[in-house]
Amino acid sequence: SCKLFFSNDPVKIVKAEGQYMYDENGRQYLDCINNVAHVGHCHPDVVKAAHEQNQLLNTNSRYLHDNLVDYAQRLSKTLPEKLCTFYFLNSGSEANDLALRLARQYTKHQDVIVLDHAYHGHLTSLIDISPYKFRNLEGQKEWVHVAPVPDTYRGLYREDHEDPVTAYANEVKNIIEQAHKRGRKIAAFFVESLPSVGGQIIPPAGYFQKVAEHLHKAGGVFIADEIQVGFGRVGKHFWAFQLQGEDFIPDIVTMGKPIGNGHPIACVATTKEIAEAFAATGVEYFNTFGGNPVSCAIGLAVLDVIEKEHLQAHATEVGNFLMKLLKEQKIKHPIIGDVRGSGLFIGVDLIKDQAERTPATAEAEYLITRLKEEYILLSTDGPGRNVLKFKPPMCFNMEDAKFVVDTIDKLLT
Repeated sequence: SCKLFFSNDPVKIVKAEGQYMYDENGRQYLDCINNVAHVGHCHPDVVKAAHEQNQLLNTNSRYLHDNLVDYAQRLSKTLPEKLCTFYFLNSGSEANDLALRLARQYTKHQDVIVLDHAYHGHLTSLIDISPYKFRNLEGQKEWVHVAPVPDTYRGLYREDHEDPVTAYANEVKNIIEQAHKRGRKIAAFFVESLPSVGGQIIPPAGYFQKVAEHLHKAGGVFIADEIQVGFGRVGKHFWAFQLQGEDFIPDIVTMGKPIGNGHPIACVATTKEIAEAFAATGVEYFNTFGGNPVSCAIGLAVLDVIEKEHLQAHATEVGNFLMKLLKEQKIKHPIIGDVRGSGLFIGVDLIKDQAERTPATAEAEYLITRLKEEYILLSTDGPGRNVLKFKPPMCFNMEDAKFVVDTIDKLLT
Protein backbone atom coordinates (compact mmCIF):
# COMPACT_ATOMS: atom_id res chain seq x y z
CA SER A 1 0.00 0.00 0.00
CA CYS A 2 3.07 2.25 -0.03
CA LYS A 3 3.47 4.05 -3.32
CA LEU A 4 6.60 5.59 -4.83
CA PHE A 5 6.87 8.54 -7.17
CA PHE A 6 7.67 7.28 -10.70
CA SER A 7 7.11 3.66 -9.63
CA ASN A 8 8.26 2.21 -12.99
CA ASP A 9 11.65 3.83 -12.56
CA PRO A 10 11.89 5.21 -9.00
CA VAL A 11 14.44 7.79 -7.93
CA LYS A 12 16.73 7.14 -4.97
CA ILE A 13 17.43 10.46 -3.28
CA VAL A 14 20.39 10.63 -0.90
CA LYS A 15 20.91 14.37 -0.39
CA ALA A 16 19.05 17.67 -0.83
CA GLU A 17 19.77 21.36 -0.54
CA GLY A 18 17.51 24.34 -1.22
CA GLN A 19 15.26 23.47 -4.16
CA TYR A 20 17.50 20.65 -5.43
CA MET A 21 17.63 16.92 -4.67
CA TYR A 22 20.47 14.53 -5.53
CA ASP A 23 20.37 10.82 -6.34
CA GLU A 24 23.01 8.22 -5.45
CA ASN A 25 24.92 9.02 -8.65
CA GLY A 26 25.09 12.72 -7.74
CA ARG A 27 22.57 13.78 -10.40
CA GLN A 28 20.73 17.01 -9.52
CA TYR A 29 16.93 17.20 -9.73
CA LEU A 30 14.86 20.38 -9.49
CA ASP A 31 12.18 19.78 -6.85
CA CYS A 32 8.80 21.29 -7.81
CA ILE A 33 6.85 18.94 -5.52
CA ASN A 34 8.10 19.49 -2.01
CA ASN A 35 6.04 22.04 -0.09
CA VAL A 36 7.21 20.35 3.14
CA ALA A 37 10.80 21.63 2.79
CA HIS A 38 9.20 25.06 2.85
CA VAL A 39 12.26 27.30 3.22
CA GLY A 40 14.47 24.87 1.28
CA HIS A 41 15.81 21.38 1.95
CA CYS A 42 18.26 21.18 4.87
CA HIS A 43 18.22 24.94 5.48
CA PRO A 44 21.34 25.59 7.65
CA ASP A 45 19.45 27.85 10.11
CA VAL A 46 16.75 25.22 10.70
CA VAL A 47 19.32 22.40 11.02
CA LYS A 48 21.35 24.52 13.50
CA ALA A 49 18.29 25.34 15.65
CA ALA A 50 17.35 21.65 15.84
CA HIS A 51 20.91 20.60 16.68
CA GLU A 52 21.43 23.23 19.38
CA GLN A 53 18.14 22.50 21.15
CA ASN A 54 18.69 18.74 20.82
CA GLN A 55 21.94 19.12 22.76
CA LEU A 56 20.16 20.89 25.63
CA LEU A 57 16.77 19.25 26.15
CA ASN A 58 13.90 17.53 24.44
CA THR A 59 10.94 16.61 26.59
CA ASN A 60 7.16 16.89 26.71
CA SER A 61 5.18 20.05 27.42
CA ARG A 62 4.30 19.19 31.04
CA TYR A 63 7.30 21.30 32.06
CA LEU A 64 7.62 25.03 31.55
CA HIS A 65 9.74 25.97 28.55
CA ASP A 66 10.30 29.31 26.83
CA ASN A 67 10.31 27.87 23.29
CA LEU A 68 6.66 26.84 23.52
CA VAL A 69 5.48 30.28 24.64
CA ASP A 70 7.82 32.19 22.32
CA TYR A 71 6.64 30.16 19.36
CA ALA A 72 2.93 30.57 20.15
CA GLN A 73 3.48 34.33 20.48
CA ARG A 74 5.35 34.52 17.17
CA LEU A 75 2.63 32.54 15.38
CA SER A 76 -0.11 34.67 16.91
CA LYS A 77 1.39 37.77 15.26
CA THR A 78 0.71 36.25 11.82
CA LEU A 79 -2.97 35.56 12.53
CA PRO A 80 -6.11 37.62 13.23
CA GLU A 81 -6.26 38.59 16.90
CA LYS A 82 -9.19 36.37 17.85
CA LEU A 83 -7.24 33.22 16.90
CA CYS A 84 -5.22 33.35 20.10
CA THR A 85 -5.14 29.80 21.51
CA PHE A 86 -2.68 27.23 20.16
CA TYR A 87 -2.43 23.46 20.40
CA PHE A 88 0.81 21.88 19.19
CA LEU A 89 0.89 18.41 17.67
CA ASN A 90 3.04 16.22 15.41
CA SER A 91 1.25 16.08 12.06
CA GLY A 92 -1.38 17.72 9.89
CA SER A 93 -3.61 14.68 10.39
CA GLU A 94 -3.43 15.11 14.17
CA ALA A 95 -4.22 18.81 13.78
CA ASN A 96 -7.29 18.16 11.63
CA ASP A 97 -8.52 15.44 13.99
CA LEU A 98 -8.26 17.84 16.92
CA ALA A 99 -10.03 20.58 14.92
CA LEU A 100 -12.92 18.18 14.39
CA ARG A 101 -13.08 17.42 18.13
CA LEU A 102 -12.97 21.13 19.02
CA ALA A 103 -15.79 21.93 16.59
CA ARG A 104 -18.01 19.14 17.89
CA GLN A 105 -17.40 19.96 21.53
CA TYR A 106 -18.07 23.68 21.00
CA THR A 107 -21.19 23.35 18.82
CA LYS A 108 -22.55 20.12 20.39
CA HIS A 109 -23.33 19.11 16.79
CA GLN A 110 -22.01 16.12 14.84
CA ASP A 111 -22.21 16.71 11.07
CA VAL A 112 -19.48 18.04 8.80
CA ILE A 113 -19.63 19.68 5.35
CA VAL A 114 -16.61 19.15 3.09
CA LEU A 115 -15.79 19.91 -0.53
CA ASP A 116 -15.81 17.17 -3.15
CA HIS A 117 -12.40 15.55 -3.85
CA ALA A 118 -11.08 16.91 -0.52
CA TYR A 119 -8.35 15.17 1.45
CA HIS A 120 -7.78 16.10 5.10
CA GLY A 121 -5.54 13.34 6.45
CA HIS A 122 -5.04 9.64 7.08
CA LEU A 123 -6.67 9.08 10.48
CA THR A 124 -9.98 7.20 10.52
CA SER A 125 -11.85 10.39 11.48
CA LEU A 126 -10.33 12.23 8.51
CA ILE A 127 -10.77 9.48 5.93
CA ASP A 128 -14.47 9.84 6.84
CA ILE A 129 -14.41 13.51 5.76
CA SER A 130 -12.14 13.04 2.71
CA PRO A 131 -14.20 12.21 -0.42
CA TYR A 132 -10.89 11.64 -2.23
CA LYS A 133 -10.43 8.58 0.03
CA PHE A 134 -13.86 7.44 1.25
CA ARG A 135 -15.33 7.11 -2.25
CA ASN A 136 -12.89 4.22 -2.77
CA LEU A 137 -13.44 2.73 0.68
CA GLU A 138 -16.63 2.36 2.76
CA GLY A 139 -18.38 5.32 1.17
CA GLN A 140 -20.01 8.37 2.70
CA LYS A 141 -21.15 8.41 6.33
CA GLU A 142 -24.58 9.87 7.09
CA TRP A 143 -23.03 12.72 9.09
CA VAL A 144 -20.86 13.85 6.15
CA HIS A 145 -22.19 16.24 3.51
CA VAL A 146 -20.29 16.97 0.28
CA ALA A 147 -20.48 20.38 -1.40
CA PRO A 148 -19.24 21.06 -4.96
CA VAL A 149 -15.72 22.48 -5.31
CA PRO A 150 -15.84 26.24 -6.05
CA ASP A 151 -13.95 25.68 -9.29
CA THR A 152 -14.77 28.29 -11.93
CA TYR A 153 -12.87 26.41 -14.65
CA ARG A 154 -14.43 22.96 -14.69
CA GLY A 155 -16.93 23.09 -11.82
CA LEU A 156 -20.70 23.48 -11.63
CA TYR A 157 -20.57 27.29 -12.06
CA ARG A 158 -17.87 28.54 -14.40
CA GLU A 159 -16.23 31.80 -15.41
CA ASP A 160 -19.23 32.73 -17.59
CA HIS A 161 -21.65 32.54 -14.62
CA GLU A 162 -22.91 35.94 -13.46
CA ASP A 163 -22.23 35.26 -9.75
CA PRO A 164 -20.32 32.02 -9.07
CA VAL A 165 -19.55 33.09 -5.48
CA THR A 166 -23.21 33.21 -4.44
CA ALA A 167 -24.09 30.15 -6.54
CA TYR A 168 -21.42 27.99 -4.86
CA ALA A 169 -22.24 29.35 -1.38
CA ASN A 170 -25.94 28.59 -1.98
CA GLU A 171 -24.98 24.96 -2.60
CA VAL A 172 -23.70 24.89 0.99
CA LYS A 173 -26.82 26.68 2.22
CA ASN A 174 -29.00 24.03 0.53
CA ILE A 175 -26.97 21.24 2.16
CA ILE A 176 -27.55 22.85 5.58
CA GLU A 177 -31.30 23.18 4.91
CA GLN A 178 -31.59 19.56 3.74
CA ALA A 179 -29.65 18.35 6.79
CA HIS A 180 -31.94 20.30 9.13
CA LYS A 181 -35.00 18.72 7.49
CA ARG A 182 -33.57 15.33 8.45
CA GLY A 183 -33.00 16.50 12.02
CA ARG A 184 -29.22 16.75 11.61
CA LYS A 185 -27.04 19.62 12.87
CA ILE A 186 -23.84 20.98 11.35
CA ALA A 187 -20.71 21.18 13.52
CA ALA A 188 -18.28 22.45 10.88
CA PHE A 189 -17.50 23.39 7.34
CA PHE A 190 -14.06 21.84 6.84
CA VAL A 191 -12.11 23.21 3.88
CA GLU A 192 -8.60 23.58 2.53
CA SER A 193 -8.09 27.31 1.98
CA LEU A 194 -6.92 26.37 -1.53
CA PRO A 195 -8.09 22.86 -2.44
CA SER A 196 -4.94 21.01 -3.55
CA VAL A 197 -5.87 17.37 -4.15
CA GLY A 198 -9.03 18.79 -5.78
CA GLY A 199 -6.78 20.23 -8.52
CA GLN A 200 -4.97 23.37 -7.27
CA ILE A 201 -8.23 25.33 -7.04
CA ILE A 202 -8.40 29.05 -6.17
CA PRO A 203 -11.89 29.66 -4.70
CA PRO A 204 -13.39 32.98 -5.85
CA ALA A 205 -12.91 35.75 -3.27
CA GLY A 206 -15.97 36.22 -1.06
CA TYR A 207 -17.00 32.55 -1.16
CA PHE A 208 -15.75 31.81 2.38
CA GLN A 209 -17.54 34.85 3.81
CA LYS A 210 -20.87 33.79 2.33
CA VAL A 211 -20.42 30.16 3.43
CA ALA A 212 -19.43 31.28 6.96
CA GLU A 213 -22.63 33.37 7.14
CA HIS A 214 -24.84 30.33 6.35
CA LEU A 215 -22.76 28.16 8.64
CA HIS A 216 -22.78 30.45 11.68
CA LYS A 217 -26.56 30.82 11.38
CA ALA A 218 -26.76 27.03 11.63
CA GLY A 219 -24.52 27.02 14.72
CA GLY A 220 -21.46 25.58 12.95
CA VAL A 221 -17.82 26.68 12.86
CA PHE A 222 -15.50 27.34 9.91
CA ILE A 223 -12.28 25.30 9.82
CA ALA A 224 -9.56 26.46 7.42
CA ASP A 225 -7.04 23.72 6.63
CA GLU A 226 -3.76 25.53 5.81
CA ILE A 227 -1.61 22.39 5.93
CA GLN A 228 -0.52 22.61 2.28
CA VAL A 229 -0.80 26.33 1.65
CA GLY A 230 0.08 28.34 4.77
CA PHE A 231 3.25 30.19 5.82
CA GLY A 232 3.49 32.67 2.96
CA ARG A 233 3.25 30.21 0.05
CA VAL A 234 0.50 32.26 -1.62
CA GLY A 235 2.79 35.31 -1.65
CA LYS A 236 0.35 38.17 -1.10
CA HIS A 237 -0.56 36.90 2.35
CA PHE A 238 0.89 34.74 5.09
CA TRP A 239 -2.24 32.56 5.14
CA ALA A 240 -4.19 31.41 2.09
CA PHE A 241 -7.57 32.14 3.72
CA GLN A 242 -6.56 35.83 3.66
CA LEU A 243 -6.93 35.76 -0.16
CA GLN A 244 -10.69 35.82 0.51
CA GLY A 245 -10.49 39.34 1.95
CA GLU A 246 -9.69 41.09 5.22
CA ASP A 247 -13.22 40.64 6.51
CA PHE A 248 -12.91 36.86 6.65
CA ILE A 249 -11.64 35.09 9.78
CA PRO A 250 -12.02 31.32 10.26
CA ASP A 251 -12.95 29.90 13.70
CA ILE A 252 -10.19 27.28 13.59
CA VAL A 253 -6.99 27.12 11.49
CA THR A 254 -4.90 23.96 11.13
CA MET A 255 -1.22 23.89 10.15
CA GLY A 256 1.27 21.18 9.24
CA LYS A 257 3.84 20.25 6.56
CA PRO A 258 5.74 23.56 5.93
CA ILE A 259 5.55 24.58 9.61
CA GLY A 260 8.65 22.49 10.46
CA ASN A 261 10.46 22.35 7.11
CA GLY A 262 10.44 18.55 7.19
CA HIS A 263 10.35 18.10 10.95
CA PRO A 264 7.08 16.62 12.33
CA ILE A 265 5.26 19.52 13.96
CA ALA A 266 1.72 20.80 13.51
CA CYS A 267 -0.62 23.29 15.13
CA VAL A 268 -4.28 24.18 15.65
CA ALA A 269 -5.12 27.85 16.28
CA THR A 270 -8.56 28.79 17.55
CA THR A 271 -10.56 31.26 19.62
CA LYS A 272 -10.65 31.46 23.40
CA GLU A 273 -14.36 30.50 23.41
CA ILE A 274 -13.82 27.30 21.43
CA ALA A 275 -10.78 26.34 23.54
CA GLU A 276 -12.69 26.94 26.77
CA ALA A 277 -15.61 24.79 25.61
CA PHE A 278 -13.10 22.03 24.87
CA ALA A 279 -11.45 22.37 28.30
CA ALA A 280 -14.87 22.38 30.02
CA THR A 281 -15.22 18.61 29.45
CA GLY A 282 -12.69 18.13 32.25
CA VAL A 283 -10.85 15.65 30.02
CA GLU A 284 -7.33 16.93 29.47
CA TYR A 285 -5.78 17.13 26.02
CA PHE A 286 -2.22 15.84 26.12
CA ASN A 287 0.13 15.18 23.23
CA THR A 288 3.46 13.63 24.26
CA PHE A 289 5.67 15.27 21.63
CA GLY A 290 3.43 18.17 20.61
CA GLY A 291 5.15 21.44 21.47
CA ASN A 292 8.43 19.85 22.58
CA PRO A 293 11.40 22.26 22.82
CA VAL A 294 13.12 20.94 19.67
CA SER A 295 9.98 21.20 17.50
CA CYS A 296 9.34 24.74 18.75
CA ALA A 297 12.98 25.77 18.13
CA ILE A 298 12.60 24.49 14.56
CA GLY A 299 9.26 26.29 14.14
CA LEU A 300 10.83 29.55 15.31
CA ALA A 301 13.76 29.08 12.91
CA VAL A 302 11.36 28.56 9.99
CA LEU A 303 9.54 31.82 10.82
CA ASP A 304 12.92 33.60 11.12
CA VAL A 305 14.02 32.38 7.67
CA ILE A 306 10.70 33.35 6.02
CA GLU A 307 11.18 36.86 7.43
CA LYS A 308 14.93 37.22 6.92
CA GLU A 309 14.91 35.94 3.33
CA HIS A 310 11.67 37.79 2.40
CA LEU A 311 10.23 34.52 1.12
CA GLN A 312 6.68 35.83 0.94
CA ALA A 313 7.65 38.64 -1.46
CA HIS A 314 9.88 36.15 -3.29
CA ALA A 315 6.90 33.77 -3.74
CA THR A 316 4.85 36.60 -5.26
CA GLU A 317 7.62 37.67 -7.63
CA VAL A 318 8.67 34.21 -8.80
CA GLY A 319 5.08 32.93 -8.82
CA ASN A 320 3.93 35.81 -11.04
CA PHE A 321 6.84 35.17 -13.41
CA LEU A 322 6.10 31.43 -13.56
CA MET A 323 2.37 32.09 -14.18
CA LYS A 324 3.26 34.55 -16.97
CA LEU A 325 5.51 31.98 -18.68
CA LEU A 326 2.88 29.25 -18.31
CA LYS A 327 0.15 31.50 -19.73
CA GLU A 328 2.36 32.14 -22.77
CA GLN A 329 2.51 28.35 -23.22
CA LYS A 330 -1.29 28.19 -22.95
CA ILE A 331 -1.55 30.38 -26.07
CA LYS A 332 0.93 28.13 -27.87
CA HIS A 333 -0.30 24.68 -26.77
CA PRO A 334 -4.07 23.95 -26.85
CA ILE A 335 -3.54 21.05 -24.40
CA ILE A 336 -3.15 23.70 -21.65
CA GLY A 337 -6.71 24.57 -20.67
CA ASP A 338 -6.13 26.68 -17.58
CA VAL A 339 -3.28 28.16 -15.55
CA ARG A 340 -4.26 29.20 -12.04
CA GLY A 341 -2.53 29.95 -8.79
CA SER A 342 -1.21 32.36 -6.23
CA GLY A 343 2.44 32.75 -5.25
CA LEU A 344 4.17 29.37 -5.46
CA PHE A 345 0.95 27.34 -5.50
CA ILE A 346 0.11 26.87 -9.18
CA GLY A 347 -1.96 24.42 -11.21
CA VAL A 348 -1.80 23.77 -14.96
CA ASP A 349 -4.97 22.01 -16.14
CA LEU A 350 -4.27 19.80 -19.16
CA ILE A 351 -7.23 19.03 -21.45
CA LYS A 352 -7.98 16.89 -24.49
CA ASP A 353 -10.63 19.21 -25.84
CA GLN A 354 -11.11 22.99 -25.49
CA ALA A 355 -14.93 22.89 -25.53
CA GLU A 356 -15.50 19.86 -23.28
CA ARG A 357 -12.42 20.45 -21.10
CA THR A 358 -11.92 16.66 -20.88
CA PRO A 359 -9.00 15.88 -18.54
CA ALA A 360 -5.83 14.85 -20.42
CA THR A 361 -4.87 12.24 -17.82
CA ALA A 362 -2.52 10.06 -19.89
CA GLU A 363 -0.79 13.12 -21.38
CA ALA A 364 -0.21 14.60 -17.91
CA GLU A 365 1.24 11.30 -16.69
CA TYR A 366 3.50 11.11 -19.75
CA LEU A 367 4.65 14.70 -19.23
CA ILE A 368 5.73 14.21 -15.60
CA THR A 369 7.54 10.99 -16.53
CA ARG A 370 9.43 12.81 -19.30
CA LEU A 371 10.16 15.78 -17.00
CA LYS A 372 11.75 13.38 -14.52
CA GLU A 373 14.08 12.21 -17.32
CA GLU A 374 15.03 15.89 -17.73
CA TYR A 375 15.75 16.04 -13.95
CA ILE A 376 12.61 17.96 -12.98
CA LEU A 377 10.34 16.48 -10.29
CA LEU A 378 6.69 17.48 -10.75
CA SER A 379 3.42 15.75 -9.82
CA THR A 380 -0.21 15.71 -10.96
CA ASP A 381 -3.44 16.10 -9.03
CA GLY A 382 -7.14 16.78 -9.42
CA PRO A 383 -10.02 14.33 -9.87
CA GLY A 384 -8.75 13.57 -13.40
CA ARG A 385 -5.05 13.45 -12.35
CA ASN A 386 -4.50 15.94 -15.16
CA VAL A 387 -3.42 19.06 -13.24
CA LEU A 388 0.32 19.74 -13.07
CA LYS A 389 0.91 20.80 -9.50
CA PHE A 390 3.60 23.35 -8.65
CA LYS A 391 4.38 23.70 -4.93
CA PRO A 392 8.19 23.87 -4.76
CA PRO A 393 10.36 24.98 -1.82
CA MET A 394 10.03 28.75 -1.43
CA CYS A 395 13.62 29.38 -2.57
CA PHE A 396 12.61 28.24 -6.10
CA ASN A 397 13.83 31.09 -8.34
CA MET A 398 13.34 32.80 -11.73
CA GLU A 399 15.99 30.65 -13.37
CA ASP A 400 14.25 27.47 -12.12
CA ALA A 401 10.89 28.75 -13.43
CA LYS A 402 12.37 29.41 -16.86
CA PHE A 403 14.09 26.00 -16.95
CA VAL A 404 10.84 24.15 -16.09
CA VAL A 405 8.68 26.05 -18.60
CA ASP A 406 11.26 25.76 -21.40
CA THR A 407 11.37 22.00 -20.78
CA ILE A 408 7.55 21.72 -20.72
CA ASP A 409 7.43 23.71 -23.99
CA LYS A 410 9.99 21.38 -25.57
CA LEU A 411 8.10 18.23 -24.46
CA LEU A 412 4.67 19.53 -25.51
CA THR A 413 6.07 20.59 -28.87
